[in-house]
Amino acid sequence: MAVQLKILSLDFFIPKRSTMPRKKEFDVDTVLDNAMQAFWSRGYEATSLNDLLDCMQIQRASLYNTFDDKRTLFLNALRQYDIMCQTEIAAMARAYSPRQAIISLFRDTITAVMEKGARDGCFLVNTALELSPHDQEVAQVVGQAFIKRERFFRKMIEKGRASGEIAKSVVPIQTARALLSLFIGLRVLSRSCPEKLLLQSIAQQAETLLPLGGKVTPSLALSGSSCN
Repeated sequence: MAVQLKILSLDFFIPKRSTMPRKKEFDVDTVLDNAMQAFWSRGYEATSLNDLLDCMQIQRASLYNTFDDKRTLFLNALRQYDIMCQTEIAAMARAYSPRQAIISLFRDTITAVMEKGARDGCFLVNTALELSPHDQEVAQVVGQAFIKRERFFRKMIEKGRASGEIAKSVVPIQTARALLSLFIGLRVLSRSCPEKLLLQSIAQQAETLLPLGGKVTPSLALSGSSCN
C-alpha cells in the first residue's frame, strides 16, 4: 500500500503573528495627566523628552505611538487641563449663587497659593506667555479657553442681574472682560509675585465690579474682542 507523504511548508512551523492590535500596558489618561503636570510646572521648552518619559513611566516608542511627538502631547495635555478647569468652574457655578461663584473663583485661587503653596500658576496663562506669540495652534487653544472663562463670568453676571443679586447697571459683556483680565493677572502674579495683599487687592477689585442689587457699578470703557 503506497504511503502518501504530505509536504509541509516552512510556514507551518512558524507561529503566525496576531493581527489583533496590541493592548496598551498603561492608562492613557493617567500618563497624559502626568505629562500635563510636567509641562505645567516647567513649561514646554524646559521639559525634555527624558523628563516626560520619567514622569509618564512609559517607553519612548510608546510615547510616539500614542501621541506622535512632544508637541502633540503638549497640545493634548493643554486641552486636558482646560477640561479639568471647566469641570471645576461648572461645579462652582452649581454650588454658589452667581455673584458668589465669581468671587469664590478669585478667593479660592488665592487660598491655593497662600495656604497650599500652589505656585505653578495657570497652565493656560503660562502657555499664553511662552508659546502663543509664535505658535498659532497653541494660541487658538489658549484663546478658546479664555473665551470659555469669559463666558462663565458673563453667564453668572446675567443670572445675578436677573435674580437681583447683582446690580442691573452692571454691563455683562464689558464686566466679564474686565473680570477675565483681572483673573489672568491674578494667575500671573500668583506665580511671579505671590504676595497676599497684592493678590487680595485683585480679588477686591473683582468684587467691586459686582455690586449688589441697587448699588452703582464703576464705569467701564472697554472695547474690542477678548483673548482671541
